[in-house]
Amino acid sequence: MLNVVLVEPEIPNNTGNIGRLCVGTESRLHLIHPFGFVINDKNLKRSGLDYWVHLDVTEYQNIEEWMQQIPDKSRVFLMSSHSEKSYLQNEFQDGDWLVFGKESVGLSKEFMERFENHLTIPMSPLIRSFNIANSVAFVIGEAKRQIGLKK
Repeated sequence: MLNVVLVEPEIPNNTGNIGRLCVGTESRLHLIHPFGFVINDKNLKRSGLDYWVHLDVTEYQNIEEWMQQIPDKSRVFLMSSHSEKSYLQNEFQDGDWLVFGKESVGLSKEFMERFENHLTIPMSPLIRSFNIANSVAFVIGEAKRQIGLKK
């Protein structure tokens, strides 16, 4: 099972869509506070539809609390438009942690320095980034494809 981590998510619709994606791909969702919305926000539930009750989700009050749950930091992958290595060049494993930053600014430099594995999604120079829900879908899709090939 993959672990999808959203650090300080700001937009409830994105988090709801990612929650639905996690249910559909049998992935766990980890949410690190503070949020830009209330977790019972009607937009969050609308985006996640009625799937939210099936979501394996854990909330953490801060980054340190979340980091205590990680058994192997070498299996944590930070997604950033500033990284050099494409997620398509990475070898994913069951149980990996896929970390995405807040919609407005991504992951902070301080957060990035805590982990060695930084990945990016190749994109046209005409845009700064993809929508976070789309980014999560790209990476989960590739990771699940690779994991399925190894079975």
